[in-house]
Amino acid sequence: MTDRIDLSNLPSYRQPRRSVFSARRFALMASVVAGLGAAVYGFGPSSSPADLFSSPAHAQVNNEVRKVERPIGFADIVERVKPSVISVKVNIKEKTASNDDGDDSSSPFQPGSPMERFFRRFGGPDGFPGMKGGRGRVVQGQGSGFFISADGFAVTNNHVVDGADKVEVTTDDGKTYTAKVIGTDQRTDLALIKVEGSSSFPFAKLADAKPRIGDWVLAVGNPFGLGGTVTAGIVSASGRDIGNGPYDDFIQIDAPVNKGNSGGPAFDTNGEVMGVNTAIYSPSGGSVGIAFSIPASTVKSVVAQLKDKGSVSRGWIGVQIQPVTSDIADSLGMKKAEGALVAEPQANGPAAKAGIESGDVITAVNGETVKDARELARTIGGMAPGATVKLNVLHKGQDKVVNMTLGQLPNTVEAKADNDNDSGKGASKGTDVPKLGMTVAPANSVAGAGKEGVVVTEVDPKSAAAERGFKEGDVILEVGGKSVATAGDVREAINTARTDNKNSVLMRVKSGGQSRFVAVPLAKG
Repeated sequence: MTDRIDLSNLPSYRQPRRSVFSARRFALMASVVAGLGAAVYGFGPSSSPADLFSSPAHAQVNNEVRKVERPIGFADIVERVKPSVISVKVNIKEKTASNDDGDDSSSPFQPGSPMERFFRRFGGPDGFPGMKGGRGRVVQGQGSGFFISADGFAVTNNHVVDGADKVEVTTDDGKTYTAKVIGTDQRTDLALIKVEGSSSFPFAKLADAKPRIGDWVLAVGNPFGLGGTVTAGIVSASGRDIGNGPYDDFIQIDAPVNKGNSGGPAFDTNGEVMGVNTAIYSPSGGSVGIAFSIPASTVKSVVAQLKDKGSVSRGWIGVQIQPVTSDIADSLGMKKAEGALVAEPQANGPAAKAGIESGDVITAVNGETVKDARELARTIGGMAPGATVKLNVLHKGQDKVVNMTLGQLPNTVEAKADNDNDSGKGASKGTDVPKLGMTVAPANSVAGAGKEGVVVTEVDPKSAAAERGFKEGDVILEVGGKSVATAGDVREAINTARTDNKNSVLMRVKSGGQSRFVAVPLAKG
């Protein structure tokens, strides 16, 4: 081996030879220096290889590098909040085990529906791989949760602990405690549990501020039984409706969240809980990076009632409502498609007693504008039964104010008999309604159709009526705000709408035991 001699230490050394640096090495070094904003002109005749690394140019490069900010991590936040997050383990006897046909009874959506396919809850008995279940056995499942007070109160999802015979939690330091279910709320999928064994549990604070689109979010939980896992993403949307119920108001977060994270917290960069993770968008069953969280504001309201009385009471006005579409707004002469359209007030309910009728549009509650039907449901549901409210209502084209006292939302909804499924059987062919693509017959002439309205006996599959969802057996009760009993009444109402230069006509239709309004476009000519 040949020793390399450092010529710079020799007194006679004056100027470096170019052969000391290969052309390739020099090009690489020069590009680095130039890229960092260094002065390449610092290489002068008096510079030497040794001087290059102690020259002012090199010092300037170092200073520039020091000024570059390093990527911001979440380690400090995680270190502070992670101890408040718990793993929730449940044992459930065979009463909630899988059905004989293998159906998952814990799904919030109808079996086979598109919503069931794409939106999945990811905790509880159906959420933990390797779980034990089946008839005659005990189902074991795992989810997540977090402490909200030092004395052991913790939040998780209702579907994690629903029907549980035994609930255990494991804290971040590996200790296991028994927990008691204080109360649950199926409508928001929240549950409050109490952990015994200490009065100094580390706990998290529910955020007061509403998260903004683009804010960072940290999901901490127990995915696939792997406790204390942290993933990061951003808030990508708010006010999401995933078809789970009238109180849907989810925060959408784009972060890897999986089975077992259910009930776990979503933290903001202040270390406060912005939401409780409860569902994921999952065509495959695994995470695709889209999850949905219950907002902290909802959690506060529900948990306060669960802690106080073990259940949640909601205000109720007793109406079946639907959104106001642009076609419906046009039919009603409204400038904007907003508010909640009353499809049918419930008999003897608060709304019916206050004079609200089918076809009315509720536009504001206590002076606050109602954007859509879901917002009305959330607003009224967030009020206490017995409270007095002022509703702004559009009634037959005129604005009016209705005062009413809220009732209490029933815990169970009475099932309505579906007497219309076979109502088309035995009906006459009916009378054609021109330009709508359907034929109708008086309801009192069709067995099982009732005494009001006209029954749809045939629908052209390529017609406007078919596009709006009309099917054989539907009962049309009103057209253009007028009750109809014959095909002639329907035609007259349509002609009146044309005379008034309406682009569509509004029909109140009863289908499957429920009423709804449908705006049907009118053909020209």
